[in-house]
Amino acid sequence: MPEAPTPPPGQPAPPDALIELLSIDGMGPRRLDRLLAHFGSPDAALGAPRREWRDAGLPEPLTRERPDPARTRRIRDWLDDAPDHHLVARNASAFPESLDDLPDAPAALFARGRVEALREPQIAMVGSRTPTTGGRQNARAFARHLARQGLVITSGLALGIDGEAHQGALDVGGSTIAVLGSGIDRLYPSQHRDLAERIVAGGGLILSEWLPGTEPRRGHFPRRNRLISGLASGVLVVEASVQSGSLITARLAGEQGREVFAIPGSIHNPLARGCHRLIREGAKLVETGQDLLEELAPALRRQLEALDTPAPPSQANETPAPRRDPQQARILDLLGHDPQPADTLIEASGLTAGEVSSILLMLELAGEVSTLPGGLYARTSQA
Repeated sequence: MPEAPTPPPGQPAPPDALIELLSIDGMGPRRLDRLLAHFGSPDAALGAPRREWRDAGLPEPLTRERPDPARTRRIRDWLDDAPDHHLVARNASAFPESLDDLPDAPAALFARGRVEALREPQIAMVGSRTPTTGGRQNARAFARHLARQGLVITSGLALGIDGEAHQGALDVGGSTIAVLGSGIDRLYPSQHRDLAERIVAGGGLILSEWLPGTEPRRGHFPRRNRLISGLASGVLVVEASVQSGSLITARLAGEQGREVFAIPGSIHNPLARGCHRLIREGAKLVETGQDLLEELAPALRRQLEALDTPAPPSQANETPAPRRDPQQARILDLLGHDPQPADTLIEASGLTAGEVSSILLMLELAGEVSTLPGGLYARTSQA
């Protein structure tokens, strides 16, 4: 039998019994949770007479199933493959408390990367797989701003808004978590393999409740969505149609007691209609990253205090000067006290039109720049 991988500090090595229970065909999270609640440990559950499994509420056919040697070998091989491969059991210190209250909380999570990110303050960002250019810009800009404030950006690694949210966090050296609807070794979509590598290299995490080797299936993604919303203090829907799966995530967030936020858009944009529906149903309308932080401040402060972590600048009692990259500082200096058109800023800064546009958008989302009629930009009073 291969030697068990060394777990991160504070996390016990996953017991062989847990791996064997996970490998049993038909052993979903609810059934495994019933077993562990009834018997107290994976070893006790695996060693108990199978007739006693019925007393734990498991169906008769499942009591006749046995651990699958091929599946147990695949799990152990994946764990042995790299030191940043982890199986985080529900009783481990690294397991996020935010998932404990879910009615179908996973008994274990497969994780690749920095598992400490699981217990850090998170905001989930979701939206369309085929967003508009403005939607992409908003997703990346919001993610940059929120990651700068110390939040982990959590999403689903999908094309479109998910990818932009992950990338926005990476742009500013922040952490981001990608939750999969497939086995952790079956990255989907394949176009985001490089992005997944950058997430891990940047101190983030790839996460799945599915066994290694599990292919992506349509039915997996709603279950994946409950983890995205469950991990976070709130869910931000950037752009979505009324049939979007992002609205499922938003509904799950509401059921889980999480805050739901939505960015409004043009009434002529079909990808804004899902956000408008959420706002009509009670989601918080946000125009800047600061809007969201102010709404979440009490919950985030409690979580940070529980972790004994210094509050991000936006929530601390004394607010230090925010971190800002030199290009943003340059644009703010050029704006001075009088409104300026973008063309003037492009010429004076020596940056490209795309770079200036992105910087102005980020500053606007941060509440430091406002757009005026006639295509002019001005510093706000707080900048």
